[in-house]
Amino acid sequence: MLPFYGANLIPNTIKAALCFILALALWPKLSFPGTVMPANTWTIALMFLGEIIIGLLLDILVRLLFSAAQSAGAIMGFSMGFSLMNSIDPMTGASESGLGHLMSQVTTMLFLCLNGHLLLLSSMAQSFELVPPGGLLINAALGEHLIAFTSQMFVMALKIAAPIMASIFLVDLALALIARAAPQMNVLFIGFPLKITVGFLFMTMVFAALAITIEQFLMELEPMFRLVLKASS
Repeated sequence: MLPFYGANLIPNTIKAALCFILALALWPKLSFPGTVMPANTWTIALMFLGEIIIGLLLDILVRLLFSAAQSAGAIMGFSMGFSLMNSIDPMTGASESGLGHLMSQVTTMLFLCLNGHLLLLSSMAQSFELVPPGGLLINAALGEHLIAFTSQMFVMALKIAAPIMASIFLVDLALALIARAAPQMNVLFIGFPLKITVGFLFMTMVFAALAITIEQFLMELEPMFRLVLKASS
């Protein structure tokens, strides 16, 4: 459910041990009476598949925040002229923009500082109460909720990148006026470093917007969990 725990840098044995420890920690907190395991092997397999699907649904909701931050970083990098400067993400092995990777790391830090991981553990425990093992039911309402939540990812990305986009737009407008008033001036020569300088000066506003976005997302995350899980039961 957390991208930084699912990174390729972490060995699979450590991931398995972490999952086992979390299962032991959550077991005493579960208040549902439990389900009698069926004797049919295929029924047991379907129950396990249902639990995997529920975990994937919760994972999708959590990754919306990190994807929004990474997309915002890519938008800011493109606005500042870093469209060709990509790097390899050591966590996923995929190519991404430098600012996108920076925003992803800052989002991870703020997510942990705001106790987002504790909220996830609480939501995992509640998932067993809302959707008991073997009680998964996929319907059209679930797809509608996922589409609505996914569309919010792009809105969050634009909100985070808005200060940089606005400042770079004003810089482009000023450079256009200068080029019109003084054609002999090499606007391209001063435009690139000026965009980078202005962009990094406004990064403080971006981090403030990111912190507000993460705080609002965490406040809405538990209702989102409940809505998706109720649509799955």
